[in-house]
Amino acid sequence: MKYLNYILIIVGAFVAIYAKAGADQNQLVLILGIVLLMIGVYRISKTIPSRKKEEYSENSEKED
Repeated sequence: MKYLNYILIIVGAFVAIYAKAGADQNQLVLILGIVLLMIGVYRISKTIPSRKKEEYSENSEKED
């Protein structure tokens, strides 16, 4: 399932770049590529745990 996210990002980026490269831009293809890219990024960001308030304050104290 993890690989599906990366495939969505790669395919979305490729489609968006391909649609942008042509002289006659097909905006529907460009939008489809951006949507695939955003879905992949969203799915990956869902798996990253949020930072708790205590962890954030501990890390900021260590950096000072």
